[in-house]
Amino acid sequence: MGVYLTNSKNKTIELPVAPAEFLIKKEKDSEKAVILGLGEINRMGLNKAIDLSIESTLPVNPKQAPWCTAQKLLSSAQAYIDWLNAAKDSSKPVRVVLSGTHMNLSANIVSFEYGFQDGNSNEYAYTLALTEYHEIKAIKTVIKQKVVPKKPAPRPKPPKKIGIGSTVIVNGRLHRDSYGSGPGVTERNATRKINFIAKGRKYPYHVTLLNGGWRGWVTAGSVKAK
Repeated sequence: MGVYLTNSKNKTIELPVAPAEFLIKKEKDSEKAVILGLGEINRMGLNKAIDLSIESTLPVNPKQAPWCTAQKLLSSAQAYIDWLNAAKDSSKPVRVVLSGTHMNLSANIVSFEYGFQDGNSNEYAYTLALTEYHEIKAIKTVIKQKVVPKKPAPRPKPPKKIGIGSTVIVNGRLHRDSYGSGPGVTERNATRKINFIAKGRKYPYHVTLLNGGWRGWVTAGSVKAK
């Protein structure tokens, strides 16, 4: 049996000594609940990520250790240690393949513990813990919003045309003629009527009382259509 690990750079190693045990832990996410009239039940959920545990040894000089099972060996135990630590610290998954089985999965190295045991300095004892990795890709969703056209602002009403007979509001000084001679009293918000128009003159509008009584000539800016 060979255990092969491939890192994110597509570099593969075979662990030098096949582990005596290769433990795979598969669990489901379950929850216990008490149902009235039934008692305690177990609600089964989805599968949890698979946990792997590998315990074996790394000979200090693999090529001089006849008990190695790997076909291709690295130069030293330290080379294996450096490879495994680099894979763990990269925070990227490794591919785990167990020869002769259907075991082939992507996993993260969550812990790597190693050291000498029983005073044996010829090999490192180690424990390698891995957890199954599932890649999650974000899916971009485009939501089309219905654009409601804004209603155009209402156009202002055109000013009323002022002509003979128009009722107007007068704010201005009255004059005797359309040339501006003989200035008289000043009208304030007075409601009047137009009875004469002298186009092109400085005081073009002649206003009267509503009953027809004459008042005088005013400027165009002094009158406003009512």
